[in-house]
Amino acid sequence: MPRSVRRVVLRGFVLTLCILLGLMFGVGGYTFYYAEGASYLSDDPKSCANCHIMRDVYESWQHASHHAVATCNDCHVPHDFFGKYLSKAENGFFHSKAFTLQDFDEPIRIKPRNASVLQQNCLECHQDFVHSTALAESKEAGSCVHCHPSVGHGPPR
Repeated sequence: MPRSVRRVVLRGFVLTLCILLGLMFGVGGYTFYYAEGASYLSDDPKSCANCHIMRDVYESWQHASHHAVATCNDCHVPHDFFGKYLSKAENGFFHSKAFTLQDFDEPIRIKPRNASVLQQNCLECHQDFVHSTALAESKEAGSCVHCHPSVGHGPPR
């Protein structure tokens, strides 16, 4: 292939790549802006209710016994800095995908990985009460909320 033809092909490839990357970042940036993506970087529980599917969950949290002592992030994301923002990014991607494609369950259900994070956070916050119980050594995710389902969401008992 002559050198001039290779240059034209390479320029065409680079131009196509630039256009595709520009579209990807443009659409991604607009989506982040439209979905108020920056609000999800905070610890404000109101940001969880930006999406209409989460409004009932947010309202039930307001009536739950943990409302005064725990926010969404206290229970639903890891407490270490890296784990927290990795979890937020991963959940944000899958939540926006589910919302965009309308492929989510109603009522919304916790995924196994997030149930594991929830279980770990229950044990971490309540370690003084559960340190010597079999539950503290349990590998079954969701063990705490199995017996205490309304603690985080729902009317206090």
